[in-house]
Amino acid sequence: MTIATLAEAKVFTLHGFTFRPLAVPSRGSSDLAVWVVEAEPGAKSELHSMDREEVFVVQRGRITATVGGERCEVCAGDALIVPPNTALEVRNGHDGPTRFMACTSVGMKATIGGRVMSPPWAQ
Repeated sequence: MTIATLAEAKVFTLHGFTFRPLAVPSRGSSDLAVWVVEAEPGAKSELHSMDREEVFVVQRGRITATVGGERCEVCAGDALIVPPNTALEVRNGHDGPTRFMACTSVGMKATIGGRVMSPPWAQ
């Protein structure tokens, strides 16, 4: 058994988002990858895709996402399920901070602007 605390998680920041890995290989997970994401008002991701399914569970606030060209609002308590290899943009276009969990499989790769990368918070 492994307990990975949020307080001891590394902190990564990008485009107004703060990522804190919970269940990832470097913290003991072998199959699933889970991290906490906090988004300040105005935070906006680059258009990207993942090679695995990704699920976002909003804990506080709400996010606006464009998934495969379709825009949606996801509120606290809701889950957004993004199919693999689907264009995605996430933003907090609201007045307050947002917090959500991102869940996927270990080893996923992101494609951003034609380059493939392994996000450091997923390692």
